[in-house]
Amino acid sequence: MSNSHPAAGILDRLNKASSAEEFFSLLGVEYDHRIVNVARLHILKRMGQYLAKEQFAGAAEPDIRARCKAMLEQAYADFAASSPIDQRVFKVLKDAVADHDKPMAFVPLSELK
Repeated sequence: MSNSHPAAGILDRLNKASSAEEFFSLLGVEYDHRIVNVARLHILKRMGQYLAKEQFAGAAEPDIRARCKAMLEQAYADFAASSPIDQRVFKVLKDAVADHDKPMAFVPLSELK
């Protein structure tokens, strides 16, 4: 009996990836290290947002891989063209902009003991 297992699908492999660079490598997407060093979490979060909108049920593995590659390319392009602050994929950045018009709470230095 052979102990060979079918190769893991791309979604499984991406799920086990431990770095942004691994995502780029698995999907064969070219990237600039300077952009990834600044925006790695933002790029992966944006790709996750794109993935959440996809339906892969019944799709062939090459189609799934191509769609994942396109999503990573788009997420990367989003941050190659503008900064993480401009894109605001994380709640803390959205809240910072939304709360911009609210007056800041004043805390006197004497309270910071």
